[in-house]
Amino acid sequence: MTQLDDAVRTEAGGSVPGPHERTIARLWHDAVGAGRTIPAYLEERDGRWREVSSAEAAQRVDAIANGLLALGVRKGDAVAIIARTRLEWTLVDFALALTGAVAAPIYPTSSAADCVYITAHSQAVVVVVEDEEQRAKIEANRTDLPNVRQVLSFAELDDLERRGHEFAASNPETLARATAAIEEDDLFTYIYTSGTTGPPKACMIRNRNYYAMADMAHRANNLMTPDDVLLLYLPLAHNYGRLVHLLGAYVGFTIAFCPDPYGAAEALTAVSPTVFPSVPRIYEKIHSAVVARFDAETGPKKALIDWALRVGRRASALRKAGKPLPPPLALQHRLADRLVYSKVKKRLGGRLRVGHSGGAPLAPEVAEFFYSLDILILEGYGLTECTTGATSNRMDNFRFGTVGLALPDVELRLAEDGELLIRSPTVFAGYFKDEAATREVLGDDGWLRSGDIAEIDEDGFVRITDRKKDIIVTAGGKNIAPQNLENELKTSPLISQALVIGDRRPYLTVLLTLDADELERRKASRADVLPLVQDIVDRVNAAHSRWEQIKRFKVLPRDFSAEEGELTPTLKLKRRVCQQHFAAEIDELYAGLESPA
Repeated sequence: MTQLDDAVRTEAGGSVPGPHERTIARLWHDAVGAGRTIPAYLEERDGRWREVSSAEAAQRVDAIANGLLALGVRKGDAVAIIARTRLEWTLVDFALALTGAVAAPIYPTSSAADCVYITAHSQAVVVVVEDEEQRAKIEANRTDLPNVRQVLSFAELDDLERRGHEFAASNPETLARATAAIEEDDLFTYIYTSGTTGPPKACMIRNRNYYAMADMAHRANNLMTPDDVLLLYLPLAHNYGRLVHLLGAYVGFTIAFCPDPYGAAEALTAVSPTVFPSVPRIYEKIHSAVVARFDAETGPKKALIDWALRVGRRASALRKAGKPLPPPLALQHRLADRLVYSKVKKRLGGRLRVGHSGGAPLAPEVAEFFYSLDILILEGYGLTECTTGATSNRMDNFRFGTVGLALPDVELRLAEDGELLIRSPTVFAGYFKDEAATREVLGDDGWLRSGDIAEIDEDGFVRITDRKKDIIVTAGGKNIAPQNLENELKTSPLISQALVIGDRRPYLTVLLTLDADELERRKASRADVLPLVQDIVDRVNAAHSRWEQIKRFKVLPRDFSAEEGELTPTLKLKRRVCQQHFAAEIDELYAGLESPA
């Protein structure tokens, strides 16, 4: 990577001191000054994928930044962004970084009430929206937003850029001086937590936090390289998606934007990425579809698939142990790849080097299954309060069922109750306007309290066993991690979601939703598959002690949904909301039954 000169050149030929070491402005200037020849971005327009060079992106970022200055945006001002994962989002984000303004991203799926809450809470002076649908959420509530001076849509960015060019012509040093004034401890962004248990809190992320996060991820053994093409559908309002877009500039790989998560399958085949960051639910859906397709085959095709899976399991066991494949097995593996594995790989674009999974636990069985098909998915772990990542499996050192090893410069330890504690240069500055919550999570010792219960093995691999606040304590005093059971249930193609109940109850029950595609494939109703669901529950129970077993289940008439407020934008269950919405069904599971013997 090239380094930014100590002076930032202006259009008039003058110079002012450059940005400080660890700022996102520095990251951006280093990236666009690196002389990249590969595209920085790919965006789909009218059914075709267009390449965007670093030079084009740099020109637009400068123009947008000058346009924002012309609107009166200054260092420390908050600017809200409500949009899907698009090129324009990235350009605005880097433009804000150059001015010293603080981005306040909002999920595009957020309700008008949530958009207004975050806009008001962050004290945003400008709101940038994707389209008129998003604008309406703000404009209908302008009386509640006295700080907002202007609402701009992506369609108006061309006008903002023209205004920026005019501003730069008459004020040639203003942007450079604004950039030079940014300190590494200045805020870069507010990232609002998903709010699984109440209103979202605003995590204050400093420039140096995200700069360090990008550097640490880059040093984690080729998780992403300058030669990669990465498909990004993750919401940029989430810390995971945000890190990926910053890493694109820091590392130098190409990012292909996919605004519609439901279009990811089509985009995978169109872009053929080498890296695919995702949440587990997407991998679980692909796993279910592949398993269902394999199970539906008969005769010679079924025999071929079974043989290929046996070969894959033998090969993956040796590779995980770091051992070479014996020549006969290597030959069989190449043949199995050509006849079976390659068909699955095509669904992921055909040249995937690695899949990344984060945001929620990935069932080990799913990772093992993909690896038996010669597809590596690496799981990582982190939270917004440590600027995205704390651990990750590595390309050359991984264990399924764990979230990997600590990233470079990250220290980990366990509290007496098993809570994972984190110390790192990426730990945030606290919650905006919430000193009590900040003290609770940071304390006085410099260790971030993750809220997650974990185990760390002798080799340093971390296993997250549950959320501290989600742990079920039964009426009999048994502590149970519901996510373990839920993940095991979801390995069946028939199960879409699972919510284990049992806190302060005599025994465990579960609310289940069924996969609509699998029901359609079977041409079955929910009632038809109840015996199969019972078999799935029985198989999961067989691997657990009696007090961890599920005694009763209820199949819900619909899936949990983000529209009903039951899922976060990263598809994690909002347990409290789900239990409120289906309180009657839960009561039925416990009605008239005593604690089992």
